[in-house]
Amino acid sequence: MSLLKVAVLGNPILRQKTPEMKKSELLRESVQRFIDDLIETMREYDGVGLAATQVHQPLRIAVVEVQANPRYPQAPAVPLTVLVNPVLTPIGSERARDWEGCLSVPDMRGVVPRWTQIHVEAMDRKGNPLSFDASGFFARAVQHETDHLDGIVYLERMEDMRTLTYMREYARYWRDKETPDQGAALG
Repeated sequence: MSLLKVAVLGNPILRQKTPEMKKSELLRESVQRFIDDLIETMREYDGVGLAATQVHQPLRIAVVEVQANPRYPQAPAVPLTVLVNPVLTPIGSERARDWEGCLSVPDMRGVVPRWTQIHVEAMDRKGNPLSFDASGFFARAVQHETDHLDGIVYLERMEDMRTLTYMREYARYWRDKETPDQGAALG
């Protein structure tokens, strides 16, 4: 396995919508090795998710996992989930605002509204169908990574750009606030 180079904001690959993958393509040895590298890269950089486009590959694949992550210390554990061709459907109309960061927008955070509960249809890395509901932080991470597969960066989802902050300022002023709404109350 090897670490992959992460594309940063400004790289055109981050604006590409990825085409749906066929099962035969997914099962290629090279794609399976790529998925292993994608997982290793996410873990190495303390990501809670990573999409193929973020490592310069126009494939409709994303991975999500949370295990004692220093970038998101309050996040509940999420088992490793490989999503191929994910399709998301909101469950209900409730949305929540919370802080998000991104390996492709290094050293920054911003408040982003997301559906609190979603239904996910996808394939796993072996081409088997997946169908599950996700809520809370897991739902947020899946939406964030699926956005990458559609060429969308979280900055485009922000409702108030005044919440965009460098990590050092987030740690200094906003991390200990109870809700992102307190952090969003900028004057």
